[in-house]
Amino acid sequence: MNTLSYKTISANSETVQKEWVVVDAQGQVLGRLASQIARLIRGKHKTNFTPHVDCGDNVIVINAEKVRLTGSKMTDKIYVRHTGYPGGQRFATPRLLLEKRPERVLEHAVRGMLPKNRLGRRLFTNLHVYVGNEHPHAAQQPKEIKF
Repeated sequence: MNTLSYKTISANSETVQKEWVVVDAQGQVLGRLASQIARLIRGKHKTNFTPHVDCGDNVIVINAEKVRLTGSKMTDKIYVRHTGYPGGQRFATPRLLLEKRPERVLEHAVRGMLPKNRLGRRLFTNLHVYVGNEHPHAAQQPKEIKF
């Protein structure tokens, strides 16, 4: 038996085929949508997935302001950030964030589902979130994905 035919093939930046996809967030539950987007960005849906390589797709999310939260998370969930100054801890609810910066809620959810290292920070640049139906990436000819 030829054992050389069973070599594991690892993807690298030259062999990866990245695509552009559009996801409509209207009426979708935040956590479930974020986990599917993180899976696409990471590339886990591809047969040549390699954990240490950016082999995922570029994801465009439209209608980010129409994402849904179940239960009482809209008022009870708290996002914490710090300004860097003493006593600079700031708190916000999803309702407040959806009024000011609606795309921030979905970005925060997806970022939490990506690896916490250099690769994760690089993968996060493949996410493009927009309020409303329009996006400036028509030249990439993205295909639409339904979840």
